[in-house]
Amino acid sequence: MEDASSPHFPFPYQPYPIQEQFMQALYGALEHGKIGIFESPTGTGKSLSLICGALSWLRDHEEKRQQEAARLLQGDVGTALSSSSIASVHVSSSAEPDWITDFVQKKAERDLVSKLKDEDLRRKRREERLEMIRNNSQLKYALKRKSSEDDEALKLLQLSKDHQGEEIKDHEEEELIVAEYESDDESKTKNKFCVGIDEDDDDDLVEEHVTKIYYCSRTHSQLSQFVHEVQKSPFSKDISLVTLGSRQNMCVNEEVRRLGSVQRINDRCMEMQKNKRDKHPKEDVEAGKRRRGVSKAVCPYAGAQGLQTLRDAVLGAVQDIEQLLTVARETRSCPYYASRLAIPPAQLVVLPYQTVLHEGTRKASGVQLKGQVLIIDEAHNLSDTLSCIHSSELTGAQLCRAHSQLTQYSERYRSRLKAKNLMYIKQILYVLEGLVRVLGGKVGQNPQGQPTQPANELLTINNFLFKAQIDNINLFKVQRYFEKSMISRKLCGFVEKYAGAGVTLHTQTQSAKKENRRTEGLNRYLQTLSSQPPETESPSGQQGAADDREMAASPMMQVEGFFMALTNTNTDGRLMLRTQGTVALSSVKFLLLNPAVHFCQVLRECRAVIIAGGTMQPVSDFKQELLFSAGVEAERITEFSCGHVIPPENILPIVLCSGPSGQELEFTFQNRDTPHMMEETGRVLSNLCNVVPGGVVCFFPSYDYSRRILGHWESSGVLARLSSKKKIFQEPKKANQVEQVLNEFSRTIQKCAVDGGSLSGALLFSVVGGKMSEGINFSDDLGRCIVMVGMPYPNIKSPELQEKMTYLDKNLPHCGGRSPGQALIENLCMKAVNQSIGRAIRHRGDYACIVLCDRRYSRPATLAKLPNWIRAHTRTHTSFGPAFAGLRRFFVEKKKMQQQL
Repeated sequence: MEDASSPHFPFPYQPYPIQEQFMQALYGALEHGKIGIFESPTGTGKSLSLICGALSWLRDHEEKRQQEAARLLQGDVGTALSSSSIASVHVSSSAEPDWITDFVQKKAERDLVSKLKDEDLRRKRREERLEMIRNNSQLKYALKRKSSEDDEALKLLQLSKDHQGEEIKDHEEEELIVAEYESDDESKTKNKFCVGIDEDDDDDLVEEHVTKIYYCSRTHSQLSQFVHEVQKSPFSKDISLVTLGSRQNMCVNEEVRRLGSVQRINDRCMEMQKNKRDKHPKEDVEAGKRRRGVSKAVCPYAGAQGLQTLRDAVLGAVQDIEQLLTVARETRSCPYYASRLAIPPAQLVVLPYQTVLHEGTRKASGVQLKGQVLIIDEAHNLSDTLSCIHSSELTGAQLCRAHSQLTQYSERYRSRLKAKNLMYIKQILYVLEGLVRVLGGKVGQNPQGQPTQPANELLTINNFLFKAQIDNINLFKVQRYFEKSMISRKLCGFVEKYAGAGVTLHTQTQSAKKENRRTEGLNRYLQTLSSQPPETESPSGQQGAADDREMAASPMMQVEGFFMALTNTNTDGRLMLRTQGTVALSSVKFLLLNPAVHFCQVLRECRAVIIAGGTMQPVSDFKQELLFSAGVEAERITEFSCGHVIPPENILPIVLCSGPSGQELEFTFQNRDTPHMMEETGRVLSNLCNVVPGGVVCFFPSYDYSRRILGHWESSGVLARLSSKKKIFQEPKKANQVEQVLNEFSRTIQKCAVDGGSLSGALLFSVVGGKMSEGINFSDDLGRCIVMVGMPYPNIKSPELQEKMTYLDKNLPHCGGRSPGQALIENLCMKAVNQSIGRAIRHRGDYACIVLCDRRYSRPATLAKLPNWIRAHTRTHTSFGPAFAGLRRFFVEKKKMQQQL
C-alpha cells in the first residue's frame, strides 16, 4: 500500500513549498477522516491546492478499492472475507451439520463475488459511456430529439385550444385542492404527496452514490472560478464534475425565467412538473369517460430522455453553469434536473452553501453526505451563515395576508376538503391569529390602523408560545402537514389564479359577519377577480406595484419557515418581538443562538470535513462555537496555516498610535466624532497620499461614521486637499453600481500611471463589512495602501447581540480572563478587519502597506488575531514621524526595483 504521508500530487506547474505542505496536510486529513481547518491567504493558490490535494486522495482511494475488488475477483475471496463474518457463520452454525455450514459459507462467498462483479461491470459501463460522450458520439441523438419535442409542444398547444367550458374550470381547480391527508404517520403518507421528477424515473434517482467530494462556497461567481481552476488542473480530463444551482440560475425556459423572482420561478417549475406527472385513470379511458380538460403547460425541456442525455454530457466534461446552460439550450434539456440526476455518479459536486448546510434543501437536491468528503471554502463567516440560514422573520402584514389567503382558500373549497385537511388548516389559522395578537393586533381589523407603542422584547421559544397562546398546538405535526400536503404551494396557485394581487393584499375587515353572508361575498369577490382584466398602471406606480407583488408573493412560504424555526430546542434560539406603531410594520424574528445544532449532523455524516479560508483567525473561538459545541472530539480536529508566497519585504503592516500633530488615535464611540479626531485623520490620509503611488483604499468602521467624517472634511476643506492629490471615489449605495465605480477607479489609476500630471492615483472610501470589503481584489496599483480607520466593533446595544453574548457566557467555558461574550465582540471586529485588509496582496509579485489607525491594535491580544503572515511583520509606532519615514522608504525601494526590472 502506498504511504499516505508521501503521495504524488499532479500540478499544472512547479508548486510553491507552502502548496506542497497544504496538499500533504489535506491528504492526511482526508485519509484519516479528520475535520480540518485550513488557512491559506488569497494569492497563494488555495483553490488549486484544494483541487489537486483532494482529487489526488480520491484517485488513490478509488485505486485501493479497485485493487481490493480485483483480488477478490481473482479467487482470493476466502482471505478477503472479514474474519468476523466467517467467525459469525461458524458460531451461529456450530450446532448444525458440516454440509450446512459449508453451504452457507460458499453461498456468502458467491454472493460477494457476484456483487463485486456487478460493481465492476457498472463501473466499466459508466467509463465507456463517459468516453463516448467525450468523443461527441451523442450529439446526433440530441439533435434528433429537438424535432420530436417541437412536434409535442405543438400538439399540447392545439390541445389547450380544443378544451373549453365550465367543466374545464372544475378540472383546473382540482390541482389547487390538497390531497386527502389520511394519517399523521409520515411513513403512511410518504407516497401520498410525492413531488419532483416523474415517478417512472424513480429508478434513476436510487442510483448508488460513488465516493465523492462536495465543494461549496458562498457565491455563484466563486463557484464558477473554482470550476475554471478544475479545468486548468491535470484532473480536468479524468474527473466527473457537476455544478448545482438554483432554478433562477439554471432555468433555460424563457417563459419561466421572465417571472423574475425566485419564488415565482420555483412555483411555476413545480407546477409544470406536476402537469407532466398527472395521468388519467386507465379505467376511465377504457370506458370512454375521460374528462376533457384544459391542457396544462408542460416544460418542453423536462423530457426524460433529454435529461438523461444532458446528464451524460454533464458527466463527460468539466463545465461551469454558463457552459452547461449553453449545452442545455442546444439539446433542449433542463440543466436544473439533469445536474441533480448526475449527482450519484459524479466524483466532484460543486454547490452553494445553503444547499449543503440546510437539511431540507440537502434532501430536496439529492445530496447525500454519508461517508463523503465535504470542503467548505470561504468559511470565515460559517457560523454567521448557519445562523442566517436557520433564522426566520415575519412581519404583521405577512401574517395578515397569509391568514386572509388561507381563510378564503378554505371557504372556497370547504365542501371538497377532507376533515383532516380542514382540521390542520384551522390549526394553522389559529396559530396565525396568535402571532398577530402577540404583535398587538387582531385578525379582522385593518393592520395599518392599530397604533402600538414601539418596543423590543426578547423571549425564549416556550415563553413566546405561551404568550401567543399557541402552546397547545403540536407544531411538529403541523410542520409535517406543511411538508406532505404542500399547502403553501396550493395556496400560491390559488392566489395566482384569482388575480394574485387582489387576494393577496386584501385582509378580512368584517370577520364578524354571518357565515353565509361571508361565503356568498367571498365567492362573488373571487369570481369578479377571475373575470376582471388586469388594470393598467401609470409608469410612476409600476415600481411600487411590482414591489408590492413581490413582497406579497407567497407569505405562507415564510410562515412555513417560521413554523419550522419554532420547533428548535428552547435553549437554542430566541424570539425578538418588534412593535413599530402598527401591526403591519411590527415583526417577530427567530434568532438561532447555537449554529452547532444544525452543523453537527453534517459533521457526523461526512467521512471528512475541510473548512478552508484565506484567514480563519481567531481559530480557537471558531472551534469552540462550531466544533466542540457539536460534540466533536479534539483528536478529530487538525489545523493547517501557511504564510504568504510573497517575500517579507513586499508587505509593510503598521499600527499607527498617533497622527502628525501628536493627537492620539483611538476611535472610541466617545471621541471619534470630535473635530480634533476627524481633522487628525484627514492629516494622516493627506500625508499617505503624498508618498503612496496608485490606489489607496480607506475603510471606515460604519456607513454612519463614513457619512459624518466625509461631511466634516467637506466643510473644513480636508476633502479638497485630498482631491488635489488623488481623485476621490466613494463606495456606492447600490450594489449594481459597484462594478461601475471600480472600473472608473481602475481607469483613473492607469491613466495617472501613464500620463503623470498633478494626480498620483485615486483614493477610494469604503466601509468595513460593505460591498467592497469582501470578494473584491485590489491587486497591484489598485491597492498599494489599505488604511483602516478605527476598530469596527459591532453595536453592543443590539438586543440580538446581547442575547448571543448571554447565551455564550452561559454555555461556553471562560478562558484567558475573558468571557465568551466579550471574546465574541473582539472576534467579530477582527474578522471584519482581516477580510478588509486582505483585499490587497493578491499574488507573489504584489506589494502593499497596511496602516491600522488606532492604538488599540497594538494590544497583544488584538495583534494575535491578525493573520500570521501579517502579524509577523507588523510594526507599532507610537509617533507618526518614524512610521511615515518607514513608509516613504518602502515605496522608494519598490520604485527602484521596478525601474531596474
